[in-house]
Amino acid sequence: MTDGFWIILTGGLVAGTASILGCFLILRKISMVGDAISHAVLPGIVLAYLISGSRASIPMLIGAVVIGILTTVLIELLTKKAKMQSDASIGVSFTFLFAIGVILLSAFAGRVDLDQDCVLYGEIAFVSFEQFNGIPYSIYILLPTFLIVLFSVLMGFKGLSVTTFDPVYAASIGISTAFWHYFLMAAVSLTTVVSFESVGAILVVAFLVVPAATAYMLSNRLLPMLFISVFIGVVGSILGYYLAVLSNGSIAGSMTTVLGILFFIALLFAPQQGIISKNWSRKIEKVH
Repeated sequence: MTDGFWIILTGGLVAGTASILGCFLILRKISMVGDAISHAVLPGIVLAYLISGSRASIPMLIGAVVIGILTTVLIELLTKKAKMQSDASIGVSFTFLFAIGVILLSAFAGRVDLDQDCVLYGEIAFVSFEQFNGIPYSIYILLPTFLIVLFSVLMGFKGLSVTTFDPVYAASIGISTAFWHYFLMAAVSLTTVVSFESVGAILVVAFLVVPAATAYMLSNRLLPMLFISVFIGVVGSILGYYLAVLSNGSIAGSMTTVLGILFFIALLFAPQQGIISKNWSRKIEKVH
């Protein structure tokens, strides 16, 4: 297999996983929580490394998920108890925890084989450098993560959808809104940390938000929105790779750029919610 195939497959797996979760974040109006978690899990990764003494995936996953859930708890406390606006709560929480992670990295730089730039930006172009049986290590991690998230969402679809659209009704029939909220946050934390080394936090945030936001413009039903968002994420990975090849630019940056272009196309031309489509509909109504 060529390097290009593995890069596209890596981007597609991250895009598919993040897009599924991103739909629920968009519908719950907490899309920037993904950005908060993607930065805030840094101290969890560093602490896991310091405790375990290795870069093994399991300790880092545990550390990241714990800090990811802690981030959501902190955001909830600031929003509900301190009566702060949700965006302010998110900003305070992730900058505070990310800063702690940076301090830990600086303080233990000699012992921690981690780099802030790697965590933030990643380097998807190098995914094929480390392989086992001809398959990059990242695929062994990202593919099971995608399958776990997909299976979990399918099994918990009722709980996630009901608590997303009508949490009051969900609580009245005995469905725990808190459980499904933290379940979603744990899945976002898991997805974010396993994608760090391959694509970096910034591209993970793009995959979490942009495909889901684009799909939201194209569908008013949850199930089609999930399929559309995954499709857009995968298409963004493919076209982004070839844009990077043609422009000799950043692959992650090109993938994000393509996702942005697809979003603005949907914003303008979506059948029901597109700006141009709405204007045409109004003109036709006036004529008739």
